[in-house]
Amino acid sequence: MNDPAQKASTATPLRPARSFVLRFISGKYQGGEFPVVADKQIIVGRSSELDMVLVEDMVSRKHARIAMQADQIWIEDLGSTNGTFVNGEKIKRARLKEGDRVLIGTSILKLIAGDGSRDTTDVKREMENVAVQRRTSQARTVSGSIEEVPLPDLLQLFGTSKKSGVLVIHTEDNEVGKIFMRKGTIYFASINELDDVPPMKSIFRMLTWQKGSFDLDAPDERTFPNELDVSVQEVLMEGLRQLDEFNEIRGELPDLNSRLVVSSPLMPPLRELKPDELDIFQLAFNFGHIETVLNKSRATDLESVQMLLKLIKGRYLRPE
Repeated sequence: MNDPAQKASTATPLRPARSFVLRFISGKYQGGEFPVVADKQIIVGRSSELDMVLVEDMVSRKHARIAMQADQIWIEDLGSTNGTFVNGEKIKRARLKEGDRVLIGTSILKLIAGDGSRDTTDVKREMENVAVQRRTSQARTVSGSIEEVPLPDLLQLFGTSKKSGVLVIHTEDNEVGKIFMRKGTIYFASINELDDVPPMKSIFRMLTWQKGSFDLDAPDERTFPNELDVSVQEVLMEGLRQLDEFNEIRGELPDLNSRLVVSSPLMPPLRELKPDELDIFQLAFNFGHIETVLNKSRATDLESVQMLLKLIKGRYLRPE
């Protein structure tokens, strides 16, 4: 006869439920974490008696509810004025998965594995301390790292939530990019205040940046002579397509700081080049540096690189 006690002792133990936290990766509470506890809902809002208190104008008194039931985590908007967004989509109710990003007000939270057993009273106190430490005389509405929130995801969040302001990106190479937004629509962009680089080319180039910090500054009242009027979705569809193609051929191109010189003697006939290719040839002849050629070309970076490669392989130009 089988011994029930022995059978119980050899049974596979139940796996403990995974613990999760919501980490603030942008906004005034950046760096703070809030535990997600099974069978205990989290009410998010501006009211001081709630579980997660976010003190800012764009957050409603009772904004959203987050709850973990069994192994599923759900978020529900509670009829807030400015909405709740998950991965750039405005939601009424949605299931959260590890790595998802939630935008409430000006705070971006990321669901990650972590210690979900911490006391919420201590966590609320820590969040208040984080907010106090981050206060500055010129408070920015949203800030963070593009390693945590990649630029395409960030633009998607701001576009869907109809943000207005200037998104400023600082890279480790001291590049400064600016994307000007009006109610979620992009109307201008620049890199290092360069007049040579058109706005769309500036945005596409910024999409290649993978490290750096961002801030959403207050709206800029200036007008620009060549303003855009494009949705984030339009920009991302074309920009990411160009980025994929650019990355495929980037290894064939010399370093962007390299100089190009006209081959001597110049054997291939110039009459075989198309007008756009002749423009690139002239820019290379006049300026030499690949980066300057890309900046001054009227074509996109992808088109310019494709033409430069054709000129190099055709022996019209050679790297020096």
